[in-house]
Amino acid sequence: MSDEKILNVASVFSGIGAFEFALKRLGVKHDIVFACDNGEIDIDYPEIDLNTIKKLKSIDEKHDFVEALYASKTRRTNFVKKSYLENYKINPKRFFEDIKLLDGTDFKNKVDILVGGSPCQSFSSVGSQAGLEDARGTLFYEYARLIKEIQPKVFIYENVRNLYNHDHKKTWRVIKSVFDSLGYEIHYDILNAADYGVPQIRRRLFVVGFKNSVNFALPTPINLRFTMRQFLETTCSYGNFKKTKSGRISIKEVPGEIDDKYTLSPLLYNYVMRGGTGNFYQRPEINLNIARTILKTMGNRHRAGVDNYVSDDFSEDLGHVRMLTEREAHRLMGFTDDYKIVVSRCQAYKQAGNSIVVDVLMAIIKNIISSKPFD
Repeated sequence: MSDEKILNVASVFSGIGAFEFALKRLGVKHDIVFACDNGEIDIDYPEIDLNTIKKLKSIDEKHDFVEALYASKTRRTNFVKKSYLENYKINPKRFFEDIKLLDGTDFKNKVDILVGGSPCQSFSSVGSQAGLEDARGTLFYEYARLIKEIQPKVFIYENVRNLYNHDHKKTWRVIKSVFDSLGYEIHYDILNAADYGVPQIRRRLFVVGFKNSVNFALPTPINLRFTMRQFLETTCSYGNFKKTKSGRISIKEVPGEIDDKYTLSPLLYNYVMRGGTGNFYQRPEINLNIARTILKTMGNRHRAGVDNYVSDDFSEDLGHVRMLTEREAHRLMGFTDDYKIVVSRCQAYKQAGNSIVVDVLMAIIKNIISSKPFD
């Protein structure tokens, strides 16, 4: 790819922009064509469908119509949109609220890379022979529809690893048949964040599709240089978790202080340090070298066999054990401290847990660029 080439990128189910942040960390020049995320706000609009939107004259008119529709149906705030607009350079009228009402034909041949990861929905009631039509009625279908309408040169699709084996692999066969029917050459594998620079066990299915055949391979694992403790604010105070010129994580070990509100109360301590019983037993462990999967519900304080707890003096005694801060959760997703957290603690944990690990995307992006699909 030419050094002067500016990638035109877009994302759906955009979340807090892990893909966009990966480009930022890598220093890849890019323009965001559009982003789309409803912030987990679901509304009913039986009187409106995509054909209604397609009849409108301009992209701005379509955007404003859907914004007004949501405003008329709910008073809930789209906190994902708030975080995204605060952190990335994008025309606010190119942040869309609803993938089902997003007209991809407006962006045909205008996107180099399209990224998305639809919520995992059951495909068990459909077959695997009719391609795109098999997925109709699912949010995956909407992602696939946009690929068909936009015709990006490359797409990246991400989902939970269990999708691959879901329903005796029927779900995966449907998804693969859809991508095949769209004429894209696909590469897929389950990648673990701990293999790409971040001390977190997080295995996700990644699919990379190319409109034209290229010499591409998904990234190979690298040695993990960090432990979870190095990502903590008590080890590396806010502002000292940065990136190098090449985009790699740089940690300056300047100890910081943590507010007492993160320390577990006696009631919570007794709960989280229980292992459960019977088939639900989970051995409580804290101060792990590699974090367990960051959960979007970690603010609910799960047990220590499921969630991540630490003790800054390595003591497991009452009064010393704490939960991760929202900043630490973001760090464990690959967001350096220049990422702005502008939402509540609850929303911040949720947004971190819903995200994709930035460093995994960086490794994928580097291999995509090396395969020269944009030349």
